[in-house]
Amino acid sequence: METYLSIGCMSGTSLDGLDLVACRFSFGQSWKFEILKAATVPYSHKWVNKLSTASEMYALDLALLSNEYGKFVGKQVAGFCAGLPEKPDLVSSHGHTVFHQPHNRLTLQIGNGAAIAAYSGLTTACDFRTLDVALKGQGAPLVPIGDELLFGDFEFCLNLGGFANISFREDGQRRAFDIGPANMAFNHFAKELGYEYDLDGNLGRSGQVQEELLSLLNGLEFYQQKGPKSLGREWFIEEFLPLIHSFQLTPQDILRTLYEHVSDQLSLAVDQYPKGQILITGGGARNVFLIELFSEKTKHKTIVPSAQIIDFKEAIIFAFLGVLRLRNEVNCLKSVTGALRDHSGGVIYLP
Repeated sequence: METYLSIGCMSGTSLDGLDLVACRFSFGQSWKFEILKAATVPYSHKWVNKLSTASEMYALDLALLSNEYGKFVGKQVAGFCAGLPEKPDLVSSHGHTVFHQPHNRLTLQIGNGAAIAAYSGLTTACDFRTLDVALKGQGAPLVPIGDELLFGDFEFCLNLGGFANISFREDGQRRAFDIGPANMAFNHFAKELGYEYDLDGNLGRSGQVQEELLSLLNGLEFYQQKGPKSLGREWFIEEFLPLIHSFQLTPQDILRTLYEHVSDQLSLAVDQYPKGQILITGGGARNVFLIELFSEKTKHKTIVPSAQIIDFKEAIIFAFLGVLRLRNEVNCLKSVTGALRDHSGGVIYLP
């Protein structure tokens, strides 16, 4: 089989909602893709509360939530597929990350795949990170195989989601790593001002940089590590936020300092490599102030693509990861995650 219709499902750390995309993938001399349909299902306050507090639940409650969330995803996929020209070959779900501790050989994305298969009626691929972590990898990022095979015309692929991560080629191999927090940090402090997020970066633009805080943030130990490396919500809560809260600052000044910090780290991460084009996607690509700051600091050319690619690139690539898993082909690279070997990660459930 050389053509597949795959549904990609993505839920990120920023808790904006469930991204769904229907993509047709075809293989000739190289992989091509066509987006047939894309939508974001916003999370209700109930779901935001449940997913944001999942890491604090007792084991039974967390298991029940995983089943409930799998049922939710499956039903959303079933409704989303209405009107497609044909029945999809599979649905490929990232799940929602609750724990990510590769140093403890632990990563957990909830959203029971069996429930997704049962309620969507589709073959389901899920749980893409666990095998990589078992193979002593970081379990993240997973999108670089898609960057390589679907977006290989760009020297760099930068994703600005809850965390920022970068993917690129070096010495004939794909490399990637998490850079640091992005939307997770901006959203956290925008909410202190009564907003879900900082539209165009205007809240931060109105503040003042606090130089001492900026220096301490830029000096965090994670930034001194070499890749492969990845971040989880635990690091944000336990190390990043306490440092900020040790200063008595207005949310506007915190945001302004964060924009300086994030743009610093983005430029440091990419400017050590030869000049090229950076494809910027994820919700942060819409943040005008952040892109302005980063574009001023980097030597590379920054490219913000169409709204559909900005919003759904990760979902597209997860749809693609499921196709590769179905074909039993490599969908996770040891050069990216530091695992013992390249492998085909993910679990498949038949409906």
